[in-house]
Amino acid sequence: MVTKAIQQKLSDSKSARWTALVIVSVTMMFGYFFTDVMSPLEPLLTAAKENGGLGLGWSSDEYGFFSGAYGYFNVFLFLLFLGGIILDKFGIRFTGIMSTVLMFTGALIKWYAVSHNFEGSIAVPFFGIYHTQVVLAATGFAIYGVGCEIAGITVSKVIVKWFTGHELALAMGLQVALARIGTAGALAYALPFAKAMGGVSASVGLGAALLCAGMIAFIVYCVMDKREDASAAAVETEPEEGFKFSDLSTLFGNIGFWYVAVLCLMFYAGVFPFLKFATKLMVMKYEVDANIAGLIPAMLPFGTIFLTPFFGSIYDKYGKGATLMLIGSCLLTLVHITFALPLNSWIVAIIAMIVLGVAFGLVPSAMWPSVPRIIPMKLLGTAYALIFYIQNIGLALVPVWIGKVNQSNTQANGVIDYTHTMTIFAAFGATAIIISLLLILEDKRKGYGLQKPNIKK
Repeated sequence: MVTKAIQQKLSDSKSARWTALVIVSVTMMFGYFFTDVMSPLEPLLTAAKENGGLGLGWSSDEYGFFSGAYGYFNVFLFLLFLGGIILDKFGIRFTGIMSTVLMFTGALIKWYAVSHNFEGSIAVPFFGIYHTQVVLAATGFAIYGVGCEIAGITVSKVIVKWFTGHELALAMGLQVALARIGTAGALAYALPFAKAMGGVSASVGLGAALLCAGMIAFIVYCVMDKREDASAAAVETEPEEGFKFSDLSTLFGNIGFWYVAVLCLMFYAGVFPFLKFATKLMVMKYEVDANIAGLIPAMLPFGTIFLTPFFGSIYDKYGKGATLMLIGSCLLTLVHITFALPLNSWIVAIIAMIVLGVAFGLVPSAMWPSVPRIIPMKLLGTAYALIFYIQNIGLALVPVWIGKVNQSNTQANGVIDYTHTMTIFAAFGATAIIISLLLILEDKRKGYGLQKPNIKK
């Protein structure tokens, strides 16, 4: 008797799908390193220019403008949303290569800016007048931001493509964990590396070199992606319906999707912009030595390296995704309230950062795998792009806001009063709590299955 072999997709192979995950995760890990490589360098960037010194003479306002530049093109030119449509229309390989090239190009411009001295200033509409060096560095960071965010949604769709029906939340958690290694490495080592190698440009140059390696890694993944498409075409009797612009009405009319999008905005507005200023907060408020101050914020991504996959595994096996998002939002609010209180012990700062790490593990591990429960695969790239676009509003505008608040709360002796700043971050967390509760109610009403396990038995 002849038994016909059951044909499988390449993604049904455990080793194949985990290999694909590792490759694209490396690309994003290098990207996250570059995203935050300037965060611990704020003390150098804002130090006065002196003969033989490493300072660049930026003001707190200029640093805030630069930090927010990551999202300027994404937000004001709608490039990230366009990137999502390109992803759904032209596919993962084209979009991934395009995005990694943009990342590397933006990095080179940013490196050139901080490597050279420029005379004069430039007036930026709606923002103010800034030194030419700041504007050029911000332009490079904005180009990089377009590439990095489009790469992020591409990688998210890659994971859904390879892990649907398998360990989806765990895979997304591990990808986030590897990305956080990049963030942690930047926060912990960018400042000492810059001091040892002669300035800010050394750390930025290192980040650009890593991005080049990440671009090559994604090209390697494209070979696997082509094989996956071929195996899927051989197995599927009915090919999936392609993207149509008329399908966007389904996305825009989905209330559950908008709750996730706004939750993402509020939660990440309370985390990533905070990290941009956290190193100086440790120096100014908690009197931590500037050479090691970056190690305390670095605890946050280091913690999520282990916690995000752990919570993702829980979601895969037991469900309760919406509940995990609610708990994380509550912890975020508690942490920023603690930072706003007149408790100036570095021990308090460390404990608060550990709790923030737990929150930062909870919400992403449940939020990103929840989107495919709400939105069909053919719209997934556009859905992630719209969520990332809304998130970028916070990444673009919140640092500018915080920079101006810090500037206005700088005392005569140069010390910054962070009470108002941390109250703003706490308000983001409180809003995230409300949105999480609304999402739980919407899930009960529509039956998205956010509280159900991901693994199909």
